[in-house]
Amino acid sequence: MNHVVLVGDMKTGCKGDMIVTHALGSCLGLMVYDPGARVGGLLHAMLPLSKINPQKAEENPYMFVDTGVPDLFTSLYDLGAQKSRMVVKAAGCGQPLGNSEMFKIGERNYTVLKKLLWKNNVLLEAEDVGGTASRTVYFDLSTGQVVISSKGAKKEL
Repeated sequence: MNHVVLVGDMKTGCKGDMIVTHALGSCLGLMVYDPGARVGGLLHAMLPLSKINPQKAEENPYMFVDTGVPDLFTSLYDLGAQKSRMVVKAAGCGQPLGNSEMFKIGERNYTVLKKLLWKNNVLLEAEDVGGTASRTVYFDLSTGQVVISSKGAKKEL
C-alpha cells in the first residue's frame, strides 16, 4: 500500500508498504526502518521546537522535530521495532531561499534532530540534507530502501 506523508505528518507501515513525501525544503524528512521486524516510518516535520506553540504541538506533534521524532520511534516500538536494529536516515533541512533565509529553519531542524539522536545514542546511517533543492523521498518498507528525487535525478540514500 502507498502512503503519502504531508507536511507536519508521520506514517508507519510494514513489508509491502511504500511511504512517500514531497517538497522537503527546510523541513526534516526522517526515515526509520527495522529490518528484523520489517517495519518503518517517515516523519515530515516543519519546525524545530514545539515550545513556540505548545497547543499546536499537543494537537499535532509531527509538526515539530522535538516532538515528532520521539513519537515516530514510539510508534515503531509499538509495531515490534527494536532500537538496536533501527536504520535511521534523514533528508531535507535545506535553505530553499538560499543563504538569505533569515530564520535558518532547515539548519535548526537538523541541529535539533542531531541533539535528540545523540542524547538517545542513535546514529544516522545516511543523510541528504542542506542545499537549496527540494526533495521527494520514496521509502520502500519491504527492503528499507530510501530513494531521493531532486531536480529530476534520483539517488539511493
